[in-house]
Amino acid sequence: MVNITNQEYQKLVDSKAKKSPMGKNLVWAFVVGGLICVLGQAIMNLFLYFKLDQLNAGTATSITLIFLSALFTGLKLYDNLAKYAGAGTLVPITGFANAVVSPALEFKSEGMVMGLSAKMFVIAGPVLVFGIGASIIYGLILRLLF
Repeated sequence: MVNITNQEYQKLVDSKAKKSPMGKNLVWAFVVGGLICVLGQAIMNLFLYFKLDQLNAGTATSITLIFLSALFTGLKLYDNLAKYAGAGTLVPITGFANAVVSPALEFKSEGMVMGLSAKMFVIAGPVLVFGIGASIIYGLILRLLF
């Protein structure tokens, strides 16, 4: 057994680790995230063109983006995009839809209830719990203070 310090071990790990092309990753994330937002705006404009009011067009746009994200996740296109775009695919609504669908697809072999349904919120569940919990607490605080 070799005895080395934590600092020596960290130097060894750093020398062997592949360097991340941070600049390239930032550009890809920015471009792809921006393109997803542009797609969302184009969809919204399309709904507005067909005479939906602003509120309903926004709702229809959200539903369309969630559907497309879930569809592309099921077709394994979203994962391929994420390999290049990284965090750019985490634009909130599409990234959340991907986080719900991915585990469901991974565990579908375990059955409808224990696989598909139960595992659907493995990744997204904590986000929902803390988001809903925080909104309740903030709402109560605002109600008590104002």
